[in-house]
Amino acid sequence: MGDTKKRAGFTLVELLVVMAVIAILIA
Repeated sequence: MGDTKKRAGFTLVELLVVMAVIAILIA
């Protein structure tokens, strides 16, 4: 049951990291 929640959280973290990296690259 917790697998889905953990996967969703991981996706959110990855999305934030990717956005941060892109922002740094653009800057």
